[in-house]
Order: sequence, then structure tokens, then C-alpha cells
Amino acid sequence: MEYFVSLAVLIGIYVILSSSFNLIIGFGGLISIAHPIFFAIGAYTTGLLAIHFNLNPVLAVLCGGGLAFVASIMLSLPSLRVSGDYLLITSIGFQLGLLEIMKHLGITGGASGLGGIPNIVHGSNRSAVFAVVSCAMAVVVVLFIRWLINGPYGRAVSAMRDDELAFSTLGRNAMNIKLTIFAIGSGLAGIAGGIYAYYYQYVSPEQFEILQSAMILTMVVVGGMGSHWGPVVGAMLLLILPQAISFLNLPLSIMAPLQGVIFSLLVILFLFLRPQGLVAPRKRQH
Repeated sequence: MEYFVSLAVLIGIYVILSSSFNLIIGFGGLISIAHPIFFAIGAYTTGLLAIHFNLNPVLAVLCGGGLAFVASIMLSLPSLRVSGDYLLITSIGFQLGLLEIMKHLGITGGASGLGGIPNIVHGSNRSAVFAVVSCAMAVVVVLFIRWLINGPYGRAVSAMRDDELAFSTLGRNAMNIKLTIFAIGSGLAGIAGGIYAYYYQYVSPEQFEILQSAMILTMVVVGGMGSHWGPVVGAMLLLILPQAISFLNLPLSIMAPLQGVIFSLLVILFLFLRPQGLVAPRKRQH
């Protein structure tokens, strides 16, 4: 039973990650793969505040999300001012560069990672409490994004994504919308990182590398990019599938590459055979 409860914690965290990434790439049309680095910023910030300042857990998680929000603006502000794929290029550099910094900073624990994060929930029901918290937060995030996109602001986001030139000629500021969407999505990833840090009480740079980017992207593509519930389905499927494969008792040297192969194949298959994903986005009624 503990195994399934722990899986529920992960599902809640990854629903937050995939839904917030879908806000950026699916609804906003912004191409970036650096989502795990904002996940990392939230996790490290929360862990450091908990270890060194014994900050209230809610405030620590919000601070992690806030710092990820600010960091995303620092990344997107220069790259979004130019057209093309500059955000993708700078996001790769930002992710790899920041991970290298984390690996060499003493305060973050270096390459060995940050341990000793205080346990805030004691007792046999610890995993159940975190499962409720992560899944409840996931529901809040999905409903918040749904409210945001289905409202007047969402119509502006869709118009900007579909035809930025026409949108700008109407006197609307596409840059502000891009910055806002990217910052909100990144801030939500930071909040997911805070929950992750408190649950596992340990974070390391290896947990936020390119494979993590591929995993989150696969969840969005397979579930349905631009769909509110697609990332939820994608996150559940992509977390349950590797767990099912683990019952084959394959050696770790085979299991790790196999997961990467599965993610890659799923993205390719869905892009060619069902580009709308498992849950196709609804067409907006004008």
C-alpha cells in the first residue's frame, strides 16, 4: 500500500510540472526545455530555507516558487526580445549552466546533493499526507490554468500564439504575455520542487537534467498539448508505465536506457500518428 501512496505523491508533483509546462509550450507556444531547472530552483530554495532558517514549510515552498518565477524572467526577458528559437537555445544553456553551478557550490551540497532537509510530517501516515497535499495542489494548478486560459486573458494568449504579427498590429503587447505565461509556468514548477524537497528530504543535480526535460515533454505530448486534462493523463501514464516495467526485474544498466528509449519512441509515435495526443484540445468557440 505504501508503494501506491508514494506513487500518488509523484503523480501529483508531475501533474503540476506537466500542466505548468503545457501552459508555456501548449497554450503559450513558447519553446523551452528548461522546465526542470525551475523545478530544481524551487527544490533547492525550499531545502536551504528549511535547513538554515527553519522557515514555515508553506512559506518556504512559496519562496521556492517565487525565486523560480523571478529566475524565469531573467532567462526569458533577453531571449524573447528576438524572434526564432532563441528561447530554446538560451533555455538549454541556462539549464546546463545552472546545474554545473549547483554541482560545485558548497551551500547546495555540490555533486553529492543537498541532504538533511527537515521532516515536517511524522508518523506512519507521512506519505498519505504528502499524497493529499501534492494531489490537491495538482488539482488547484489544473483548475487555475483552466480558469486563466478559458477567460479573456486566455483568448489573448491564443491570439498571440496563433499569429503574433497580427496580434501586435492590433496594439497588443505580445512580449508582456510571453513573459507572464513563462513566469507563471516556471513559478508553478518551483512550487512542485518545494513539495518534492520536503517529501524526499534530499535533492541532487542529477534529478533535474535533460532526461527530466524529455520526461515532462513526453507527458505533455502524449497526453495532449494544449489540452487542460491531457498533461494529467500523460503524467499518470508515464509514471505508471515505468513502474510496470520495473516488475520485469531487469538490471539497472538496462532499465535506465530503456526508459529513455520509451520516452523517445512515445514522442515520435504520437507526433506522427496522433499529434493531438490522447486528450485532444477543445476548439475554442468564438
